[in-house]
Amino acid sequence: MNSCRIIVFAKAPLPGRVKTRLIPALGADGAAALAREMLERTLAAALDAGLGPVELCGDPSPDDAPWADVVLPAGIERSAQGAGDLGVRMSRAAQRALARGERVLVVGTDCAQMSAALLRQAAGMLDGAEVVIGPVADGGYALIGLSRHDERLFRDIAWSTPTVAATTRERAATLGWRLAQTRTLHDIDTPEDLRHWKTRP
Repeated sequence: MNSCRIIVFAKAPLPGRVKTRLIPALGADGAAALAREMLERTLAAALDAGLGPVELCGDPSPDDAPWADVVLPAGIERSAQGAGDLGVRMSRAAQRALARGERVLVVGTDCAQMSAALLRQAAGMLDGAEVVIGPVADGGYALIGLSRHDERLFRDIAWSTPTVAATTRERAATLGWRLAQTRTLHDIDTPEDLRHWKTRP
C-alpha cells in the first residue's frame, strides 16, 4: 500500500469556540476539554495507524496563539486550514497531499469510533476505490479518503446537514469514481450523542 497521509482537521480547543452545542450539557469549559481530549485521541490513532505522515490542519494555524497550550505528539506536521468554507479547505489540503504522490485521509476529531484500525481499513479501501468515506449516523462523514483529486467532490456542499454523505456519493458517481464506505460511525455533536462517547471502544 502506498504511503497515506492523514490530515486531522481541528479547531483550537478554546471554551466557547468548540463543541458549542454541548455547552448546555457540559458548560463551555467542559465542552472545550472534551474537544481537546478528542483531538488528542484522534492524533494518537493517526500515529498508531502507521500509514504515513500525520498532519494537524488547524483553525487558526497551529502556530498561532490559541494553540499555545496544546502539546502535540512528536512527529506531527502542522498546517493552517486557511480561508473558505469547509469544502474549500478540505479540498485544498487533500490536493496538497495528492500532488506529492501521497494518498490522503482527511479526518475530523468528533468521531467516537476513531481508531488506528479504522484508519488502516479506510486506507486499505483506497486500493480499490478513488474515494472512501466513513459515514456518520447524522448523514455526514467522519473521514474521507482520496487517491485522486477533483474539487467538485467538495464544491457547493451543504455542510453540517444530513445530506453531506449522500451528496458526496452522488458526486463520486458523476465523476465515475469508485466509492467505498466504512461502517456507520457516530460523531459527538449534541448532548444526546454523548452516550456514544461513553460507550466508545
